[in-house]
Amino acid sequence: HMFLADFKDGEWKNLRIVPYGYLPMSPATPAIHYGQSIFEGMKAFAGPKGEALIFRPLANWKRLNESADRMCMPQLPEEIFMDGILSLLELDRKWIPDLAGSSLYIRPFMFSADEYIGIRPSQNFTFMIINCPVGPYYATPVKVKIETHYSRAIEGGTGYAKAGGNYGGALYPSKLALDQGYHQLIWTDGKTHQYIEESGTMNVMFVIDDTLVTPELGDTILRGITRDSVLALARHWGMKVEERKLSVNELEEGLKSGRVKEAFGAGTAATIAHIELIGHNGYDYILPPVEQRKFSNRVFKELEGIKRGTNADPFGWMMRA
Repeated sequence: HMFLADFKDGEWKNLRIVPYGYLPMSPATPAIHYGQSIFEGMKAFAGPKGEALIFRPLANWKRLNESADRMCMPQLPEEIFMDGILSLLELDRKWIPDLAGSSLYIRPFMFSADEYIGIRPSQNFTFMIINCPVGPYYATPVKVKIETHYSRAIEGGTGYAKAGGNYGGALYPSKLALDQGYHQLIWTDGKTHQYIEESGTMNVMFVIDDTLVTPELGDTILRGITRDSVLALARHWGMKVEERKLSVNELEEGLKSGRVKEAFGAGTAATIAHIELIGHNGYDYILPPVEQRKFSNRVFKELEGIKRGTNADPFGWMMRA
């Protein structure tokens, strides 16, 4: 099934759940022509007692509204967001897989529903939620390349929003990296290409000596919910944490000297995506074997346990449905 709601005449109305299927849509909608669309992503897990467990859905709702504000779209009330998710799960909870590493991916999204060719803020919108069962996102640790020509985001742009165009624009440089044997990119800042920002579609983190280091947030970096969760656990465990600018030169020197012990992406899809190799200027730096990585393995195991209801939830992150 799928959930829909319409924004017309300044209010949300016509909330409904229908069988999953195709949409009738005007070919003039600005969602197609001008990219006025945003989305979120979260997961539901099968709990030990057969219940559905959702990881931090209200954080996704808040971020959706941050994206909506940036893209000239209306705010979505919490009750519509949550009622849509919970009602869908009630109908389709049998689609939540109980296999190891699997979950039900939940995709809320909003797009312009105007019938108008022209650049202006739209007046009509559609909000939807669809679900699909998923397995592990990455089967193996990933190889990444530091990108110093193409940009994912620039200051003053939409990099912090989950806007569809951010991802469409990243496809070409990602394809070039794939052709060179890498799975993903490490994006650098769009102004100087001297500072690390994100990895592929995830936030990126490094264990340098005994410190967890990740780029500080700004308007070019997505406020990742998994990122925030990893940082919360690290601080809870008493680990040193630094959210700051990390230059390509500092990272490269750390890779050469062995000070960089771990590197990983943090995001909804993979939770923790171990990085086994980082390429830069024609040279590939090999990181320590994954089985030797104490922090990223520990945090992955802890988050998986919290999400699946087998570990304590000290932060109150999980919602039962």
